[in-house]
Amino acid sequence: MADLFNASPPETPPSGPRPLADRLRPARLADVIGQEQVLGADAPLGAMLAAGSLSSLILWGPPGVGKTTIARLLAAETDLHFVQISAIFTGVPDLRKVFEAAKMRRANGKGTLLFVDEIHRFNKAQQDGFLPHMEDGTILLVGATTENPSFELNAAVLSRAQVLVLNRLKSADLEGLAERAESELGRDLPLDAGARAALIEMADGDGRALLNLIEQVTAWTDDKVLTTETLASRLMKRATKYDKSGDEHYNLISALHKSVRGSDPDAALYWFARMLKGGEDPRYLARRITRMAVEDIALADPQAHRVCLDAWETYERLGSPEGELALAQAVVYLSLAPKSNATYVAYKAAMKAADAFGSEPPPKHILNAPTALMKDQGYGDGYAYDHDAEDGFSGQNYFPDTMPRAAYYQPVDRGFERDLKKRTAYFAGLRDKRNAGKN
Repeated sequence: MADLFNASPPETPPSGPRPLADRLRPARLADVIGQEQVLGADAPLGAMLAAGSLSSLILWGPPGVGKTTIARLLAAETDLHFVQISAIFTGVPDLRKVFEAAKMRRANGKGTLLFVDEIHRFNKAQQDGFLPHMEDGTILLVGATTENPSFELNAAVLSRAQVLVLNRLKSADLEGLAERAESELGRDLPLDAGARAALIEMADGDGRALLNLIEQVTAWTDDKVLTTETLASRLMKRATKYDKSGDEHYNLISALHKSVRGSDPDAALYWFARMLKGGEDPRYLARRITRMAVEDIALADPQAHRVCLDAWETYERLGSPEGELALAQAVVYLSLAPKSNATYVAYKAAMKAADAFGSEPPPKHILNAPTALMKDQGYGDGYAYDHDAEDGFSGQNYFPDTMPRAAYYQPVDRGFERDLKKRTAYFAGLRDKRNAGKN
C-alpha cells in the first residue's frame, strides 16, 4: 500500500524499459501540448501560478489529454509534496492514512497536493471527507474526472475548487506529439503522408493513445514505408468515445436534436451515425426522433409524427441494421420539414395557467345536468349548441368565469400551421363579432 501514497517519482529513473508515454512526460508546464485555454499566461492556471496562489482544482476532460501530468507539474512548480491516489482502488481507511500523513507533513512546513484520479467514483459521503482537510489547508486537492462535475461531484466540493476543462487534443497537437516521439526515438516514423494522417486520426484526440500506437509502429522490424492501407491492416481503429449513460450520450443527442431543429439533414445524419457507431440503442433514437416531431415540427407538418412512428415500427419489424435506415429516413424528413414549436409553447403556457387557476370551476353553462338538483343549480343553463349557431360557431366562453381569456396557441406562418393561423384568426374574429352583438 505504500506505493499508493508515494510522492513524486525518484530523481534517478528506474532501470528497464519505460513506455514511450512515460519517457515523453513533460518536465515543465510550458512543455504540455495543448490546453492553452488553461495553461496560458492569461488562463486560470497561468494566472494562479503568476500570483503564487493555487486553489484546489477539478480537471475535467477526456482520457489522454494531460490531467495527471498537469497535476504532477503543479506540485513541482509550487513545491508541494505530490500524492496520487485513484478513487477506484482507495477506500476510507486509505484516505485516513493520506490525511494523517499530510497533517504530519504540514506540521513540518511542507504542503501536500493530493491528486485524486477518477474522483467522480467516490460516493457523496467519501467526497465530503475531503472538505475539512481542504478548508484547513492540510491538502490542496486536484481531482481528475472524465464525467461532468456538475452531476458527479458534491456541491460542497465544487464550491471549494475551480473546475478547469481540458479539451481533446487537436490534430496539430497530436502532430507535435508525434514529432517529439520521433526525436526521442531518434528516427522518423515509417509512414507516408496518408498513413501518418491516419495514425493521428486513430488516436482520436488522445495523446496517450497516439504514443501507444507509435510504439506499435516502431516495433515492426520491416523498414519499408507504410501506406494507409498497410497501416489499417496492422492496426485496429480505436472505438469512438461514447458512453451511453454519460456526457457523450447527452452531448450527441443534443447535437442530433439541434441539427434537426436547424434543418440540417447532413449534420443530423452525422450525429445519428455517431450514436449508432457508439452502440446506442436504436429504440432510444426512435423515441427521441418522435419527440422531435411533436416538439419542433408539430402541426407545421402533422405527417411528421406519423413518419416517425412508421419508422419506429419498421425498425421493430426489420431489426438492425436494415431497420436503422428507416430511422435515418425519418431524421432526414424531420430536418427538412417546416418547424413550429407553437403547440409546445402553448402547452407550457396552459400548464402554467393551470397552476395559477387550478381551483376555478368551469362555467355552469358548459356543465352537464343529468340530475334535477344539478338543473336547479343552473348546470347547462344558457349553453349554445354550436351546430345550431351561424357558421357552426357560438363564440361562447369556455374559460372559468373568474379567469381572463387567454391565447396560448400562436401558430407560425409556416407549413400546415399557415392554414391553422388563418383558422384561429377567423374564429377570433367571429368570437369578437358574437360577443359584440351581446353588449
